[in-house]
Amino acid sequence: MASDGVPPPLIAAQLNYLLNHFPLSVKVDQMWSGSKYYPGVLDRFTIAIPYCLDVVKWDVIYNVESPMSAPDVIFGPDDENFHPLSAKSKTDSLLDDWNSRDPTRLMALIQELRDRYVEYQKKRVAEVDDDRLKFEISTIVFREGIEMYMSSGAEKPEEVRFAVPLTDMNIDKMVPGCPWRHPPKIYLQVMYPVGRKYGSAPSAPRLKLVSTSELKAIFSIEDVKLPPWCMAEYLPHLEEFLEKQILEAVSLIDVRRRFIEALAPLFGRPLEADPVFCRKATFLAGSGVFTFLVHFMIPTQFPKLPPALMLQSSQHLNSQGVPLKSLPLTDYPWSPRWDVSLMAERIFEFLADEALNFKRYCNESQLQH
Repeated sequence: MASDGVPPPLIAAQLNYLLNHFPLSVKVDQMWSGSKYYPGVLDRFTIAIPYCLDVVKWDVIYNVESPMSAPDVIFGPDDENFHPLSAKSKTDSLLDDWNSRDPTRLMALIQELRDRYVEYQKKRVAEVDDDRLKFEISTIVFREGIEMYMSSGAEKPEEVRFAVPLTDMNIDKMVPGCPWRHPPKIYLQVMYPVGRKYGSAPSAPRLKLVSTSELKAIFSIEDVKLPPWCMAEYLPHLEEFLEKQILEAVSLIDVRRRFIEALAPLFGRPLEADPVFCRKATFLAGSGVFTFLVHFMIPTQFPKLPPALMLQSSQHLNSQGVPLKSLPLTDYPWSPRWDVSLMAERIFEFLADEALNFKRYCNESQLQH
């Protein structure tokens, strides 16, 4: 179905604007040509649009033989009852007044369709005959930005999924020099089984915390142990708990910074160092005439967990011409209760011995090649 080729300029301009300016991270899944006369001109594509912590895939169908016409949009097989044009709406005016030379038009169309898809899924969920689910919805429906999805089908268990935005902390403003374009977001994913009746006990929903990738630089969401589900009181308590965890994670940036600074009197100024999150640093070290780099990879849980050290020879290469490196080293004297200066001293002492082992390994590796 996919083929080599390029989209025509007007379609390419609209697609590029969508990919670069849509509020969420839209991706092109595949592109192909629908014309037997211009098989190298790609006028159709599938886009993956984030929704409810997953994606929905829609086909956008232009016609290269009628370049001034608006595209058709084909929705997924699970959404055959989604008819956003069945009633007079803003979407109609976007299509009726289509301007193929306006690069913003496709993005406006997809945004409007996604907004209507949110309402469509909310309506589907509201129609589920489950009293407990209806009560749950009544306790969280007031929250801004919540998304719902009804999953059903012959091969799928009936399940309602919620994506609930959590704490609105401006984490990016807490970290000087933060490079994030947008502050990290955290969501609670609630997966609620429905349709099980006739005396079976109601199942508790499955819960999962999900965050945007930026948060990983300071905080691991996978390490958070979620409390048991308790309906209306759950979200405020969870948000308060998360805020405390994130504030602690931000405070640990300064602890990591002081640790890197404590290494400098022993190793010299770092060749490289992460100035914002203080997760990485590289120093030049030596043992006699043998010189090597020491890469420090500092976990977000520091000082509870020690840094992983990786040694890299500046004098030995493998058969591909790549500098020889050690495996990550974490088995060395360490206590999270030590002052950072003592941590640095113990690592320096450890490396004085480990450098001899690493030099031997490098020499033996080169002899084998």
